[in-house]
Amino acid sequence: MWRFDSYRVPIHHLTSAILPPEFGQGKRCTQLELTNFFRNFIGKLNIMKKYKSHYFINTTCFLIVLLFVNCSYNKNKQEPKTEAIVQKSEVVNENSLFNGKTLDGWKITQYGTQGPVLVSEGKLVLNYGDGCTGVTLEKEFPKVNYEVTLEAQKTVGNDFFCGITFPVNDEFCSLIVGGWGGTVVGLSSIDDNDAEHNSTRILKKFDKNVWYKIKLQVTGEKVIAWIDDEKLVDFNYPGHRLSLRAEVQLSKPFGLFTWQTTGEIRNIRLEIND
Repeated sequence: MWRFDSYRVPIHHLTSAILPPEFGQGKRCTQLELTNFFRNFIGKLNIMKKYKSHYFINTTCFLIVLLFVNCSYNKNKQEPKTEAIVQKSEVVNENSLFNGKTLDGWKITQYGTQGPVLVSEGKLVLNYGDGCTGVTLEKEFPKVNYEVTLEAQKTVGNDFFCGITFPVNDEFCSLIVGGWGGTVVGLSSIDDNDAEHNSTRILKKFDKNVWYKIKLQVTGEKVIAWIDDEKLVDFNYPGHRLSLRAEVQLSKPFGLFTWQTTGEIRNIRLEIND
């Protein structure tokens, strides 16, 4: 302990009296914290008058220097760069259908009800519209024996944040993720019945601002879909008629869309299976 005249003052009492609690914890001092510090420091001048000690004054000055060194160090620390996050969010390879920078290879689907479509920070953003908002691929797409993977999240709205229109031989179908109030997963349509009214319907809760990994596989006999490695759709389609709802006819042959919901999509990949 430090001795000041006839008083004994523990050093931790001294430091806590001078320095803010954030000091030494790697946290940057804000303008408000510095303002509060100086207000408290002025109050502590009465202690100096009481002890009349050069030790106390010298130690106080030393601790003030430490405070500013700490604040300056944290101020100069580099924050994580957005660019680095973007690079990790969209990794482009030979199987990528989306480059994370532009709509190259895609066109905005002119449903007439769409909201704005843009590319931001490596993500395809399909904004809330009066109905469907989406994009359609302008490249050749296989009819069978392929697998599509992507990641999608819902940010605004309460309906499906990811719909995928895809070919099955000479027919077309859509995978709906989070439809009919936000929970329905299934295929639209089977024998003219959409995902809410056929055997592929399953309910799943989807949280906003959470990325979900979606995988769609089309084989010679099945349409299979996984979400976060959980198989939710496993449908044998021979003997059934596959079709699209009228709203998404413009999405052929391969398209992505939302319904009155803002969805963000990234890492869109196609793998052809022999």
